[in-house]
Amino acid sequence: MSGKPTEKSVRITSRDELAAYLASGSKPPENWLIGTEHEKFCFCKDSHERLPYDGSNGIGAILTALKDMHGWIPEFEGDNIIALRDPSDGATVSLEPGGQLELSGAPLKNVHQTCAEVNTHLEQVLAVGKALGVGFIGLGFDPETRLEDVPRMPKGRYKIMTAYMPKVGALGLNMMYRTSTVQVNLDFSDEADMVKKLRVSLALQPLATAIFANSPFTEGKPNGYLSYRSEIWRDTDPDRTGMLPFAFEDGMGFERYVDYAIDVPMYFVYRNGVYHDVSGLSFRDFLDGKLAGFEGELPTYDDWENHLTTIFPEVRLKRYLEMRGADGGPWKRLCALPAFWVGLLYDNQSLDAAWQLVRGWSAETRQQLRDDVPKLGLKARLGSGTLRDLAKDIVSLSRQGLERRARLNSFNDSEAIYLDAVEDIVGRGETPAEVLLKRFSEDWGRDISPIFIEESY
Repeated sequence: MSGKPTEKSVRITSRDELAAYLASGSKPPENWLIGTEHEKFCFCKDSHERLPYDGSNGIGAILTALKDMHGWIPEFEGDNIIALRDPSDGATVSLEPGGQLELSGAPLKNVHQTCAEVNTHLEQVLAVGKALGVGFIGLGFDPETRLEDVPRMPKGRYKIMTAYMPKVGALGLNMMYRTSTVQVNLDFSDEADMVKKLRVSLALQPLATAIFANSPFTEGKPNGYLSYRSEIWRDTDPDRTGMLPFAFEDGMGFERYVDYAIDVPMYFVYRNGVYHDVSGLSFRDFLDGKLAGFEGELPTYDDWENHLTTIFPEVRLKRYLEMRGADGGPWKRLCALPAFWVGLLYDNQSLDAAWQLVRGWSAETRQQLRDDVPKLGLKARLGSGTLRDLAKDIVSLSRQGLERRARLNSFNDSEAIYLDAVEDIVGRGETPAEVLLKRFSEDWGRDISPIFIEESY
């Protein structure tokens, strides 16, 4: 969400430079921005099948149509378009392993702008989809397609990850090919501010997972979870996922995160358009010039940035913080997630109050919530009550924060208008997944097909 501290090709010679890279994201509050990312499944309207890359209505055709219709700049891997970039603001449309289409939005000043960006993007892809007979749906997990039937996309890094994932967890390939998420990226002012925001957002990530839980089906049937996407992450790769208990220890800061990150096994080194498989090897060795196959070569800032993108904790630190706990969802909830986190983390009063609510939790309490929420949602136990009890307080703090921010639209509304969807969920105590399960049983005759009509964008 801000410029690099130096050119990508410059070699890194010390651990201190890695920490300085993270610290370079620090900004004064008046310059804090909001970056929203969301993925969606693409499917053939006639058959509900996921789309291959090739073909007249494949993923490649969608990207080409977006390029031609809206002037996005294509990025290629070999002869294949694998991403698009908006020349006006740097937003990108990129390709996930199973053809999930992701908007990585531009860094924007307020939630009104990020919601307008989401609206524009969805209008563009829907116009393309109408012409090609293609639909788009926002769920946390593919409700019908078997893993072996999901088409693979032509990106070298995904081939390396596909080969490595089964070595370190049972569900990693499901994560890659059958999940979809929405996340928001937020800034910090300095190291202390980063640490407080990281701790609060890690502790509350299970709450966000519960509120946005939207993945209760697998291969046409209920799977026993409200957020199966979240459950999948519990058995993907323990080296690079989880709740980061060290973040709550004394001495947490940029250097401590570097120590964690350089010991997360690598996936690849990218050179001259080629992904070189170094899966399981050490970035620490790379920093010492001892990486097997690249002996004597030191990493660049581009290598460090790439490595950071292959680490998947519930909250990820780059030069900003990424909230990673929410399932993909419908149009209105794509605006609700950034509103929820901005109200908590971009207002000091709400941030301090949220910290007071969670600071006494033990690592065991935080992990228990993480373990329970995929199945129980807002009904997960917390002390003598449930997570829903906490949700009421946290959502209220978020609303207060957004109202104090007083970023108004042309109708004089604050960003708090986007919390309506969240407040409805918490007020009813019923997650989106539970609503879908009721419709499946009561309205759809236990047939998953209507979901592709009723839940599509």
